[in-house]
Amino acid sequence: MNKTIRRASVFALLLVFALLIRATWVQFYEGQALADDSDNRRNAIETYSSPLGNIIVAGKAVTGSERTTGGDLAYKRTYTNGKLYAAVTGYASQAYAPTQLEGIYADLLNGTDSRLKTVMDTVTNQRAEPGDVVTTIDPAVQKAAYDALGDTKGAAVAIDPETGKILAVVSTPSYDPSSLTDANTAGGAWKQLNADSDKPLTNRALRQPLPPGSTFKLVVASAALEDGLYSSVDEKTDSPDPYTLPGTVTPLGNENSSAPCENASIRVALEYSCNTVFAKMAVDLGQDKVRAMAEKFGFNDGSQDVPVRAYESVYPSGMDKSSTALTGIGQYDVTATPLQMAMVSAALANGGKLVSPHMVSTITDSGGDVLKNYDDEASTRQVVSSRTAEQLQSAMESVIQDGTGTNARIDGVTVGGKTGTAQHGENNSKTPYAWFTSYGKADGKEVAVAVVVEQSNAARSEVSGNGLAAPVAKAMMEAALKN
Repeated sequence: MNKTIRRASVFALLLVFALLIRATWVQFYEGQALADDSDNRRNAIETYSSPLGNIIVAGKAVTGSERTTGGDLAYKRTYTNGKLYAAVTGYASQAYAPTQLEGIYADLLNGTDSRLKTVMDTVTNQRAEPGDVVTTIDPAVQKAAYDALGDTKGAAVAIDPETGKILAVVSTPSYDPSSLTDANTAGGAWKQLNADSDKPLTNRALRQPLPPGSTFKLVVASAALEDGLYSSVDEKTDSPDPYTLPGTVTPLGNENSSAPCENASIRVALEYSCNTVFAKMAVDLGQDKVRAMAEKFGFNDGSQDVPVRAYESVYPSGMDKSSTALTGIGQYDVTATPLQMAMVSAALANGGKLVSPHMVSTITDSGGDVLKNYDDEASTRQVVSSRTAEQLQSAMESVIQDGTGTNARIDGVTVGGKTGTAQHGENNSKTPYAWFTSYGKADGKEVAVAVVVEQSNAARSEVSGNGLAAPVAKAMMEAALKN
């Protein structure tokens, strides 16, 4: 064999070896990455080759799967009362990444979760039968919140204080997840929903923190009682009216100029929602102590999973005294989600103990066997002492009976609450946010709720926590306690 042929043969052999090595590398090392690539059409074909598992509310599926009539995707997701449960389920789409519970439990619902595989599934490498997600949602409370919010822009959350079970998660305006499930029609619906200035795809209950206004006064009062700044909710405070913000010549007044806010007790200050009392109280405590108390309730927690990741509610740091004063009334850079403010009321209603909120009870395999029980894993932490909780329960109940929260009264139910009206826009130029957080107790049952109304058809002068948000909370508490 001459030299040229020998070299050509060696080179050809090297090319063959290179191809074999590359094929082996792709097959055994890059195969899984290619299989998991979001642009791999085979993933969608496999996911929708058979019906998905379901999301369950009170024993009934609020999701389903429907046979398609064309294309390579055999099934698509369907929803029962889609708008009602959108903030819980999210959507599973042939065209877009899944969201909310559909996204978190995608592997369980499509049968690829390793916990679902039987020995035979492992041997044959077949996809397992999908599992189900069993929620803690109470359909009566969910519907009461959705109906009461109506055509307003807002959100509501309800929690069982003793168990941490989330009974309702509602965000309005809502959307129908069914409009996004079919790849052939999802694009138009997607563009329309994202172009809507009311942002219906935003989960306002869990993922839109806003200034909580006077509902935050419950946190400041908790800090004051725990710190010993005041011994009880009926002790007189040292509170001038008006109160000049420290380091400024700016006077801070009260919404009701005739309210008895000068040196008012915590009880009276909550009844009349006295800004002067809680602004000065925050300064007297100092921002570190207020922040520490806020964080006990759940503020500044960037990993709050229910199991959907809730956006962080914030109590700021590095402030001067005038800014600290404004945080005392839930303004400046304080923000909170409805979930967070429901947690505040839940802890106070539960003797100062906060049970970790969760909206999934269990996840199961196709036969109903429990793979994980979230109810059993709920953690509990003592936020405030039982005495502080009792004191503030008494004061919150005075708010309902004699103060600014009268629209939340329910016959035969012990209700405690706090209203809030948070400024919005530069120099309060935009419509304020109306807040209400409360708890209700009757016949051994308890519920804690929080409601925010961002925008309604009410005149600006009529925007208040008692006027707009308290009736929603009342409807939710009635549904939870009387059904």
